[in-house]
Amino acid sequence: MHIVEVVDDGFVLDGKTYGSLSAVARRITGAHWSGPRFFGL
Repeated sequence: MHIVEVVDDGFVLDGKTYGSLSAVARRITGAHWSGPRFFGL
């Protein structure tokens, strides 16, 4: 399970801030993903 926090300047995963959900999805999978699609939004 991955917990992503929404903050004013992006999204936080494991203490690091990312500018988009797609960047978070790429960090988790190592592949290019649409962030909203990956997270089922």
